[in-house]
Amino acid sequence: MNAIAAVSLDWGIGKGNDLLFHIGEDMKRFRALTTGGAVIMGRKTLDSMPGGKPLPRRRNIVLTRQRDFVREGVETAASVEEVLSLISGEDPEKVWVIGGGEIYRQLLPHCRLCYLTRVYARPESEVFFPDLDTLPQWQVLRSGAIVSDGTLDYQFIEYINRRA
Repeated sequence: MNAIAAVSLDWGIGKGNDLLFHIGEDMKRFRALTTGGAVIMGRKTLDSMPGGKPLPRRRNIVLTRQRDFVREGVETAASVEEVLSLISGEDPEKVWVIGGGEIYRQLLPHCRLCYLTRVYARPESEVFFPDLDTLPQWQVLRSGAIVSDGTLDYQFIEYINRRA
């Protein structure tokens, strides 16, 4: 399985149950990578999507402590073990952890690759992605050029988990 996120310079990913950044090329990349696969998220991440609806053309799995949580088009899991059981038949290259912060922390050890959009800004954040640069099992596999969308500079970076 893989993780995907857009992070600020201090690894921030969200505030007020919303993303910090809305970059067109980042969203295109997200759609291209995750469409046709399975996405794993927390309940708050699902709630933050338009209408609180699951992402189209993807298998949506929500990891939540709310055992009675039900939403149309969504499968639920109450533990990491249950998530791993649900995705056991999936192609691991097409399984994506998409947030939020606690879900990343729980599932990152099970991820092989992490596709980050590093945004060269430091807005106020409430939710953070684990700092991969300080975790010895993670190393940069590939990094693209720093580009600009006219207001923000960003870079696509892929990390690999050497222990996965």
